[in-house]
Amino acid sequence: MSASSLEGRTILVVEDDPRIAGEIAMALEDRGASVVGPCSGIREAIAAIGEAHELSGAVLDVNLSGELVFPVAYDLARRAVPFVFLTGYDRSLVAVRFSSVPAFEKPVRPEDVVEALASEMQTVPQRRSA
Repeated sequence: MSASSLEGRTILVVEDDPRIAGEIAMALEDRGASVVGPCSGIREAIAAIGEAHELSGAVLDVNLSGELVFPVAYDLARRAVPFVFLTGYDRSLVAVRFSSVPAFEKPVRPEDVVEALASEMQTVPQRRSA
């Protein structure tokens, strides 16, 4: 799957920096994705996951104003929703459980994040609602 094939996909964006969140959301929408969020905190993100009809993927900022995003990552992993991380810190902040998940250090080109997410989503078939 290339980044241009996100048509019909719903992507959660969890990022506490409004500028970065907007850039990521715009890059996803430019490729046809519907964006849930952006969410700037863990509670908001978990609520969005629960309310979303279906999610195809997610972009997660590791540090949300001092809170680590891993409860959101665990919820997504439990639901088999692929995701990628963004971090303003060293990748070593990423939990060992998620060491195979792509992680991008900020600043990053939004297109690179979208392409990595599309690649992660390639192995997960698109879910259809009944």
